[in-house]
Amino acid sequence: MIDLRLLRQFVAGAEEQHFHRAAARLHMSQPPLTAAIRRLEEQIGALLVIRGHRTVGLTAAGEVLLVQARHTLQQAAHAVEATREAAAGRSGQVRVAYVGSALYGRLPPLIRTFRRSHPQVRLELREATSRQQQHMLAKGEIDLGVLIPPIPASPGMQLQDFDVDALAIALPHAHPLASVVALRMEDLAGEEFVSWPAVEGEGFHSHVMRQCVAAGFMPKVVQEAHGMHAVLSLVAVETGIAIVPSSMVGFRDTEVCYRPVQSDDAHFSLSFCLRTDVDNPALHAFMGMARSG
Repeated sequence: MIDLRLLRQFVAGAEEQHFHRAAARLHMSQPPLTAAIRRLEEQIGALLVIRGHRTVGLTAAGEVLLVQARHTLQQAAHAVEATREAAAGRSGQVRVAYVGSALYGRLPPLIRTFRRSHPQVRLELREATSRQQQHMLAKGEIDLGVLIPPIPASPGMQLQDFDVDALAIALPHAHPLASVVALRMEDLAGEEFVSWPAVEGEGFHSHVMRQCVAAGFMPKVVQEAHGMHAVLSLVAVETGIAIVPSSMVGFRDTEVCYRPVQSDDAHFSLSFCLRTDVDNPALHAFMGMARSG
C-alpha cells in the first residue's frame, strides 16, 4: 500500500515542476520532498521523475501515476467527507411509516423542513397502521414509526411524544344528524358505525370505545376498514358514521361533515416509535429537528 502523503508530495512536485516551489506549497523543506519521491519510486519500482537543477519532469510512468494519483486523492477526500456527512446525519437514509392522520398534523411541515435542510438524506415514507409499524420496526424494514400508543411492552422499542390530536364525529352529509351542530356522543346510540379494527390500532380503537361506553352504548359496527382514509371513504358513500381524528376534518368534506366529540377525554397522542439498538445519525437529526420544532 502506498501512503497517500507520498502521492500528495508527488503530485505537488509534478504540478509545480520545481522541487523548491513544491516544498513551499507543502510547507516542508526540499530535501525531505526529494527523499519522499525517491521512496515512492522504490515502492513502485519505476522511475517517475526526470531530475534537473531543482526542476522536475515526468517520465511516461510518472505521467500515468499523476493521473491516477489525482483520482485517488480526490476519492480519498470524498470518502472522508462522505463519512463526516454520514456521522453528522447530513447524509444517509431515514425510513418513516405513519398512521394516516399524522399527515394532517405536525408531520408534513417537519418533512418539508428536514428535506430542505438535509437534501442528501434519502427520506422514504409509507402509510401503515400502528400494528403494521411495530412489525416493520421489529424486522428492520423502517427506522421510525409515527403511531398511536400504547403498544405492547417491548425492551427493544421506545416511544417519544410527537403530536396531539382529538376525536371528531364523521357523518355523510345526507345523514339526519348532519344538521345537528352541537352533536353529542349520546346522539349516536343505535347508529351504524364504520370502525378501525382493534388489532390494527389498539390505542385509537380503545379511545373511541371509551367515548361510546361513557355515552352509554356500544357502537354497532357494520364495516371495518384498515386505514383512516378508507374509513372516511366508506362514510362518504353512506356505509355508516365513524369516530375519526379531528386533524382529518376536511378530507372529502363535500361528502362528509364533521362534528367535534364533546368530551374532556377527546384528545389523544401520536408518538414516535423506534428501536433502541439502531444507531442512525440521519434518524437522530430528524428526531432532533422534531424536538426543536
